[in-house]
Amino acid sequence: MSDPTPMKRRSLFGYAGAAGVGAAAGIVGGRVSLGDPPGPHGLPVGEGVTRQRHDPYGVHQSGILTPAPAAHRLLALDLLGKTDAGALARLMRVWSGTIAALMAGRPAPGDATPDLAQEGVSLTITVGMGPGVFRLPGLEDKRPAGFQDIPPMDHDKLQERWVGGDLVVMVQADDETTVAHASRRMTVDARPFALPRWSQAGSWRGVDPSGNPVTGRNLFGQVDGSRNPSAEELGQALWSTDGWLSNGTQLVVRRIQMDLDEWDALVRDRQEKAVGRNLQDGAPLTGGSEKDDIDRTAQVDGVPVVALDAHARRAHPAENRGRRMLRRGVNYSHVDDAGQETAGLLFMAFQASIAEQFIPVQQTLDASDALNEWTTAIGSAVFALPPGFSADHHLASGLFD
Repeated sequence: MSDPTPMKRRSLFGYAGAAGVGAAAGIVGGRVSLGDPPGPHGLPVGEGVTRQRHDPYGVHQSGILTPAPAAHRLLALDLLGKTDAGALARLMRVWSGTIAALMAGRPAPGDATPDLAQEGVSLTITVGMGPGVFRLPGLEDKRPAGFQDIPPMDHDKLQERWVGGDLVVMVQADDETTVAHASRRMTVDARPFALPRWSQAGSWRGVDPSGNPVTGRNLFGQVDGSRNPSAEELGQALWSTDGWLSNGTQLVVRRIQMDLDEWDALVRDRQEKAVGRNLQDGAPLTGGSEKDDIDRTAQVDGVPVVALDAHARRAHPAENRGRRMLRRGVNYSHVDDAGQETAGLLFMAFQASIAEQFIPVQQTLDASDALNEWTTAIGSAVFALPPGFSADHHLASGLFD
């Protein structure tokens, strides 16, 4: 597929890491040159997490490598029975215009609440297609290689209300008002073509008290997102080279419920052994700092310092034939219809091939991960995220060629 984005409109991304997603951030919003020196956590000097204006246009969609702001929402939609490939292409054109306007701080076409549009709020909107799209007549042979649903795992307890979807919209910004407004505009645009299936919202704290970017923490108190791939490893792990999806990626969403009461009852030493890193700063139990790798050979009196079932060891590329992926997490707290509160992590994994990367790693963790005692997957969905778009080429234009 030819590059849909003219060079003059490109937002060039490097393969270093983004604050809030561990050691992986590159060029943000097309406002920094490739020559800018990296700052803390790989973020270019002068860049921040909040009050940013990200470019909607680029080789890749925004919201994948951009730093994680405070407010997040994932929306899954199901296609209406009358929506064929042509209708879906029309929705992609409409959504492209809405995304470009909202990310620039302008009201979207037909916006009934135009005063809610605001620039400088770190807004990104990312769109993806679920397996159902590739069952539409004319699109059956466009299903990307390695794109498949996650097979059943022994520790899963999936709930139908958090599973699946034909389309996904990922909205991120500094504040929930912006996220709610953008989410509504995308949902209203979609009404002639698709209806909501589920909505999952969460938050993330990717800055320190001074506003500097840091790796955030999940609700277990863990520094979450350390040791994401960087540099060339990131490019190889993340971006597809497969036909229309080239420069796009594949997304797995897992809703991970956490047993906070049982976790809180553990002594700190037990918590750290389950993870393989200390809770204070995320450094490996074998020493060093957060960004340092664990020493899988370190022992004391013949006992591994990082336990054989510690999460950091079981998820390590060396335990998984070098497999890597970009991980982003969002904390959630949800009150159900019965008034019961649950909490956990909306885990998002981005990779070039779900079949070759996520599934084998998840099977390793499902077989033996100390954290399985306190975590349960209750939701699961997969989506193909098209490459970026330009003012002259709408989202996923290559899919419909």
